[in-house]
Amino acid sequence: MEFAFILKYQLADEAPDELVERLGNAGCDDALVGIGQPGRLALEFAREAPDAVQAVLSALGDVRRAVPSAKLIEVAPDLVGLTDVAEIVGVSRQNMRKLMLAHPSSFPTPVHEGSASIWHLADVLTWLQAKGSYSLARNVLDVARVALQVNVAKERRRLPGMASKELDALVG
Repeated sequence: MEFAFILKYQLADEAPDELVERLGNAGCDDALVGIGQPGRLALEFAREAPDAVQAVLSALGDVRRAVPSAKLIEVAPDLVGLTDVAEIVGVSRQNMRKLMLAHPSSFPTPVHEGSASIWHLADVLTWLQAKGSYSLARNVLDVARVALQVNVAKERRRLPGMASKELDALVG
């Protein structure tokens, strides 16, 4: 099965031509490489694998081998606005907003609430799937779940000195 996802990295000083060649040699020949923003690397993968976990983890490993100094910023799709969700699901943004407003107690809680609220895509897709009225490609939800897990694990490592149980009790 093919899984589509994006890996975004912060780079040290890297020569773009050499970087693209190293990525190809390391097994990232199934990715579109974006190096237009200085100090950043984005890889849009279309990776064949038995499941989403293996697709994302193998891509992360390939990039690590090619560019060991690269620092992972994000695995996408994960953090999304209503417009992003609407595009993925194939409905209008207005339709997504109506769903959110019509189901305030069950619609997933945003990660950030403000003029532009942000959700974890996996949460919204799982909610839509449970409603039963939307046909979702299984691999999109699988990739969103893996992206969420990788991003949360990456961020959790940044929390010095606070035990997991203490944190879980505070945010529970």
